[in-house]
Amino acid sequence: MTPTLDSVRAELAPQGTLKVGLNLANFLLVSMKDPQQDPKGIAPDLAREVARQIGVPIEFFPYATPGEMADAAQSGVWNMALLAVEPARQNVIDFSAPYLEIEATYLVPANSPLQCIEDVDRAGVRIAVMHKSAYDLYLSRSLKHAQLVQLASMDASFEQFVAQGMEALSGLRPRLVQEQAKLPGSRILDGRFTAIGQAIGVPKGGSAAAAYLRQFVEQAKSSGLVAQIIERNGVRGVTVAGPAT
Repeated sequence: MTPTLDSVRAELAPQGTLKVGLNLANFLLVSMKDPQQDPKGIAPDLAREVARQIGVPIEFFPYATPGEMADAAQSGVWNMALLAVEPARQNVIDFSAPYLEIEATYLVPANSPLQCIEDVDRAGVRIAVMHKSAYDLYLSRSLKHAQLVQLASMDASFEQFVAQGMEALSGLRPRLVQEQAKLPGSRILDGRFTAIGQAIGVPKGGSAAAAYLRQFVEQAKSSGLVAQIIERNGVRGVTVAGPAT
């Protein structure tokens, strides 16, 4: 059943404005170099389209990390957020299906014996990771032998990966390409340990808003809107997600 626009507006903009959480840690999706200026990128552009369709103004609330934004789901600060789908967050957030995907893999130092993704999960391997990122949550569930070293940010993860001579740095492939350029001889492993699906979420309890956003994302993918927004922002390393199953 398609929710009415009135019911959607009541949940997404209860005070008349769509309040949107943005994850500044994902430079592929959000650029906000000056906090006094409007954010740019795929995520804010998609959020603006939601606001346009439901006929309300928009206000953005940036967060330094996705973990901080997810932790604020029940705070009332934001009514809608753009972030990675992650089972650990689904107890407080209702997600749409992903609108795009980003590969996550590893960077290894020069002369590393690690040659493929499967080599990384072994005893004695230390993996630097940004704490509470979607790929940290994934690796925390799936690794059997390697040790995760959780840092506050991607910058801190790279710094400690180098300073402590760790065996691997985990991250989104486009970001790892940037880090590889700083570390002569380093390699990005082929393949991926997961693909991070980026979606739109609302705090649990907003059934009309959640239903509307699921429909919005499917239409945005099938109509070519997501592809157009990606192209308009000149972003490489992301792909439009497939239809919801």
